Amino acid sequence: MLGDNVYYLALSWAAVRAGTPAQAGLVMSASALPRAVLMLGGGVVADRFGPRRVVIGSDAVRCAAVLAVAALLSLTRPGLWPLALLALVFGTVDAVFMPAVDAVFMPAVGALPARLTAQDQLARVQGMRGLAIRFSNVVGAPLGGLGVALGGAAAAFALAGLLIAVSVPLLLSVRIRDLPKHRTPGPAGQPPALARAALAPAGGGRAARGDAPEASVSEASGAAWGEVSDASEAAVGDVPEAPGAGRDVTDRAAGTVWGDLRDGLRHIRRHRVLAPLMLVIALGDLGFVGPLNVGLTLLADHRGWGASGMGWVLAGFGTGAGAASLLLTVRGRLPRAGLVTGCACAAGSVAVGALAFVPTLAAAVGTALLVGLLTGLSGALCGALLQTQSDPARLGRVTAASSLISLGLTPLSMPVAAAAIGAWGLGPVYAVSAAVCGLGGLVALVVPALRRAELPG
Repeated sequence: MLGDNVYYLALSWAAVRAGTPAQAGLVMSASALPRAVLMLGGGVVADRFGPRRVVIGSDAVRCAAVLAVAALLSLTRPGLWPLALLALVFGTVDAVFMPAVDAVFMPAVGALPARLTAQDQLARVQGMRGLAIRFSNVVGAPLGGLGVALGGAAAAFALAGLLIAVSVPLLLSVRIRDLPKHRTPGPAGQPPALARAALAPAGGGRAARGDAPEASVSEASGAAWGEVSDASEAAVGDVPEAPGAGRDVTDRAAGTVWGDLRDGLRHIRRHRVLAPLMLVIALGDLGFVGPLNVGLTLLADHRGWGASGMGWVLAGFGTGAGAASLLLTVRGRLPRAGLVTGCACAAGSVAVGALAFVPTLAAAVGTALLVGLLTGLSGALCGALLQTQSDPARLGRVTAASSLISLGLTPLSMPVAAAAIGAWGLGPVYAVSAAVCGLGGLVALVVPALRRAELPG
């Protein structure tokens, strides 16, 4: 993550120096398209080949690409094309590996924790990862600036490449265990269901070793993992499918990528906890991204706080989010995780809306600290629930769907928020954003299975 922060600073600096502002903007956004297009496929790759080998391979590719551009920039002045190519490579590799800011997990990285530690420690892992993210955000940008100051963009790219290179042997030293044999305890704390080994079809031992998952999972296995059966779907008003219709049984039996992808999406759609949890994540991000990104810049300018004032507000937010990560790291598990998630999301939405109405910079910093604490806590708990409720063999695909929501869809709210602020002002837009974020908390509180969801103890 330190290398990623240095890389982004170096890329933006080199793009601005090599072209016009519009061209620099295109270079900076070049990674977004492959990331959005390939994200779900990245989840299939992580589940098929195992997250450890995908993470190591992706990290090595990113390291080689950054060092190659560093060498090219030190020897020649090639213009924008190598920067655009590097951004495309990063975007492609991001879709299967790169961790994103603010506790959002990419497919392979999101699938690793369940194979590294017991499920009752996953919330603690989320907390430690949040602390690592905050540290890298604070230290990475100054490191990149120092690299640019001492040797230009080439030196900064070289520094980023070396930092990423150090992570490769560290990843090689990581040893993962087999996929869990039993399902995660249900939302109400029910005892584990049948072992997955008993439910898996013949020849499914590769998933137990951490390699490619089984080509198909039986309907009984899906029900054991909290999925809704056809009968229960009909009971809540869904139209049952005709035998074989839309089931892509052939695709899944053949182990095609498309079949695996549809199987993962079906797992989310039918799951009593994962389906509403995805909606909570989407609503929370949609209500949060606009006000805390473009909205905060416009707010600081409107209030006359300037760039330094905006920096203090962001520091308050980072401090609150870091405190939430530290809480999870120390405690390891919070009881009533689903209920706490809903309450924290709802309370955080009130704090988000209040940002537009605080009169002084000190009050804004305090409010931002509260926003970081509450949204950081709800976000980390969402990540922990996502991992503990998912079928381990489908965890990469579940994480990919969550990452697509957070990194592919919710950023689209930023230009909309900016245009809305220009048309109606800060107050109404912050109020609407807070209401959207609050809807996420309401979903978590009104859906019984999610409200009663617990982290393993």
